[in-house]
Amino acid sequence: MMYLRNVVLILALGLLAALVSGCSTGGAPELSTKQGERSTDNLRLVQSLPPPENSGDGVEQPLMPGDVLNIDVFQADQLSRTTQIDARGRISLPLVGTVTAAGKTQRDFEQELRDLYGARYLQNPQITVFLKESVGQRVTVDGQVTRAGLFPVSANTTLMDAIALAGGLRELADEKKVYVYRSIGTQKLVANYNVASIRDGRIPNPRIYGGDVVMVFTSQSRVATNNLKEALGLSARVAAGFAVLP
Repeated sequence: MMYLRNVVLILALGLLAALVSGCSTGGAPELSTKQGERSTDNLRLVQSLPPPENSGDGVEQPLMPGDVLNIDVFQADQLSRTTQIDARGRISLPLVGTVTAAGKTQRDFEQELRDLYGARYLQNPQITVFLKESVGQRVTVDGQVTRAGLFPVSANTTLMDAIALAGGLRELADEKKVYVYRSIGTQKLVANYNVASIRDGRIPNPRIYGGDVVMVFTSQSRVATNNLKEALGLSARVAAGFAVLP
């Protein structure tokens, strides 16, 4: 019986070795930052990501097609509404008709609406434009997170915030292999972050911008550990099956 158990254990460990070998390839970009920035194809690995060219920290960004606006006209509820900027950058409003919104800031667009309504329809109109949803202010979080998807970001969203929006890391996530992809002009940049070091305060928690992609890769060591547990559990069950054979 001891011989049978040893044979089953050897077979299980052999299976584990094959599984570990099979999962050791692929995954995170095989680029090192130890010798500075490296690149492959159109993707460049950098030690830290610069802000997007249109981030305009402290400067209000223009409205875009697809943005959803809340337009509130004080004491004129029949004129207030929630509307989406169409593909041509325009919205349709009562009385004033079709108005171009894309390319203008919220404040500029508010003033334009005040001028339009004030010219013929309202005396000293008080109009507020609120950006309810912005297509340019969402981040994609994928990989080993609880809920992969597209999430809204604000002016203060960080990498840890983005991971929290996705429900946190899954059991097989590699905290050392969290990559943030960002487009800067025609270039695609990526930086590797260790979220365990961010939690400990050893490295800064980087800012996340709309359009970023956060990818959390799998920990091969955790996969191997899980495979080992499964293989050992299988060997124990198989050996127990032999034990009850006549």
